[in-house]
Amino acid sequence: MNLSPDDFALVVHSTPLVSIDLLILNAKGEVLLGYRRNRPAQDFWFVPGGRIRKNEALKDAIARITRTELGVEPASWTLQGAYDHIYQDNALGRDGINTHYVALGCRCSLPEGSAIAPDAQHAELRWWPLDELMQSPQVHINTKRYFEEAPDNQL
Repeated sequence: MNLSPDDFALVVHSTPLVSIDLLILNAKGEVLLGYRRNRPAQDFWFVPGGRIRKNEALKDAIARITRTELGVEPASWTLQGAYDHIYQDNALGRDGINTHYVALGCRCSLPEGSAIAPDAQHAELRWWPLDELMQSPQVHINTKRYFEEAPDNQL
């Protein structure tokens, strides 16, 4: 079901959204990040991810989001935990509406030799060494929290 922009704005203004963030590491321990074109977190490096649709099973959402954002389905996945992501803006760019995601961090592995490609919301995909990711001001704080030992926003 696709909501009209006005209906979606009302949902974003009134409720938290549930999303999946894909925590993908390669054999070198590097993390896959995309440079976001869209709000929220626009112009930051962030893990790939997306909203869960109504009546969509978690396993189906993970497969769809991975396929849409990277062009491949995961080989395996496990949930790491739930995190609050609160932004002062929203995907529609409407004034006075912030966004609250309850993001499910999902550790995924990709099939060996997968060719990945960015979707329209990412200008580029890049593998980041973990120490560089944690130090970079270009990487969004909500991405860094997935890799902290004791993230203060984990449920």
